Amino acid sequence: MTERNRTPWVVGVSGASGTPYAAAVLRGLLAAGESVDLVVSRASRLTLLDETGIAFRDAHWREDLAEWLARGADGKPGTFEGLTAGADVRYWGAGDLAAGPSSGSYPVKGMLIVPASTACVAGVALGLSKDLLQRVASVTLKERRRLVVAVRETPLNGQTLKHLVALDEAGAVVLPASPAFYAGATHIQDLVDFVAGRVLDAAGVPHRLYRRWEGELGGSRAPQRSNGGEQAGD
Repeated sequence: MTERNRTPWVVGVSGASGTPYAAAVLRGLLAAGESVDLVVSRASRLTLLDETGIAFRDAHWREDLAEWLARGADGKPGTFEGLTAGADVRYWGAGDLAAGPSSGSYPVKGMLIVPASTACVAGVALGLSKDLLQRVASVTLKERRRLVVAVRETPLNGQTLKHLVALDEAGAVVLPASPAFYAGATHIQDLVDFVAGRVLDAAGVPHRLYRRWEGELGGSRAPQRSNGGEQAGD
């Protein structure tokens, strides 16, 4: 893919618990052949270190990302292939407000914030743009591009609910990180992949991360059928 033709998805990772969700979404995008621009907030580095033991460093971001993507949701290293040599990923520092995606003239398909903390939700809803993640989200909304906000918090107070309503009214897809059980989950990774799959569904990116509902009770106990990676609806 030439630089001129490159149109990535921006993936923003905020400081909420749920870094396995972000890893699953990133793996799904890359498996679908999508280009990715990655923004990792300062707060999310602490969460990533706590949940995985990985220190995400600007100077070694590709190596650290490869290690992160190779881990399963249970923290086991080497569960997945990780970051392949041909993966089209560009990393932008959270403090770099002159980064490409900070401008509406920079071509992107949209933005996925996974996971989204309540502080991130508030900043985007109020248009604060205090860091690159929030700035890109504001640009995404003003350019009428797709913005998916996978909020990961419970319970939600009234102020956060108002912020989420504001995002919905602005055109964003508010997608709580709420795993479902009809897909026949037998491992923590299945629950993580369900949420990641719903994020990709909202973005219109094909995947095979979870078993889709087919209108048959007990379907979760039947042998898995190949869905061909087609796009989903509800």
